Amino acid sequence: MQSDTPTAGRRLTVLHLVQPVEGGVARVVTDLVRAQTREGLRALVACPPGGVLADAAREAGAEVLTWRATRAPGPTLAAETLAAARLLSRVRPDVLHAHSAKAGLAGRIAARGTPPTVFQPHAWSFDAVGGTTAALALRWERLGARWADRVLCVSEAERREGEAAGIAGRWAVVRNGVDLDHFRPGDGDERAVARAGLPLLSTSAPQGPLVVCVGRLCQQKGQDLLLRAWPEVNATAPTARLVLVGDGPDGPRLRHAAPPGVLFAGAAADIRPWLRAADLVVLPSRWEGMALAPLEAMACGRPVVVSDVSGARESLPPGQAPLCLVPPEDPTALAKALGRLLSGPERLDALGRQAQEHARAEFDVRRTTAAVTGLYHELLGLPRPLNQERNSR
Repeated sequence: MQSDTPTAGRRLTVLHLVQPVEGGVARVVTDLVRAQTREGLRALVACPPGGVLADAAREAGAEVLTWRATRAPGPTLAAETLAAARLLSRVRPDVLHAHSAKAGLAGRIAARGTPPTVFQPHAWSFDAVGGTTAALALRWERLGARWADRVLCVSEAERREGEAAGIAGRWAVVRNGVDLDHFRPGDGDERAVARAGLPLLSTSAPQGPLVVCVGRLCQQKGQDLLLRAWPEVNATAPTARLVLVGDGPDGPRLRHAAPPGVLFAGAAADIRPWLRAADLVVLPSRWEGMALAPLEAMACGRPVVVSDVSGARESLPPGQAPLCLVPPEDPTALAKALGRLLSGPERLDALGRQAQEHARAEFDVRRTTAAVTGLYHELLGLPRPLNQERNSR
């Protein structure tokens, strides 16, 4: 299935096999193909219809192919793997880049190392499930590592977790990044401007400090823990408001369980107004590789409170962990951290300035995309382009 090594007369072709098609995975893939097409690579994205990925990837310059796959393993896996093999045979890519558990499973079985294959977990599959399913997921990840030329992790913590679980991968670590031209503080009195443009805020009361949580409404992101913590936060900061930005399968249950005054904004095509309106951004995830929402918030000059899962410590500015990092699955610790920070607006501003400087220094998406494309060149025995050398520094 593998094509000949790219030459000066033919573009390097990368096939991104992807499921899921929303959330952080979709944003990472879109950033990659935008950069890759700009650098002259031929980027193809094979994914299921629905979600945001197909349109976003097409707009970013990718050729989009339909690959019908469910999100979870099941009886459709054989057909999904066969479909992936047919795509590989038809496209003949130089590199297969499989994203997340389902695409990683079907793609690695279909390719079995030809063409060179990069598997990017975007958080480990065995963290998302329990019992027998978790044991099967771990067993597969140990077996499937043999068919990945590189297991690409987005944080050192994600890599260490894989190693500790007995996965004998050929590892690469490239931290997530964000578009620093897109995610940046607003102009002037940005909080007032942002809040004035968000009708949900102008019709709510009281007008106190604003805490924003951005993420898919699902077990992974831990909004249920935040709702359990919020009454204690309000006991410390009675005028504080909480907004959940996002949609997902747990939406109805979370709305039913929410304390009075918590606002649900739904999905937002552009989350920047919410980040700029916030005094503090929180993400109490149960598991991650390295979450994008805290990086985006910091790039907008907002401090974050995050749970101590993979990638979180690596995301935070030096010295902020004692204030901004909480144990996962601990609503009491989460409430105390939020209450302490909301009681000191001057400290919040200082933490936000430090967060912005840290994000601009460490999480530029151009560095991320250059490193990934450089990895492709390494696997193919090709020299890294000069512009990628500059961007990766």
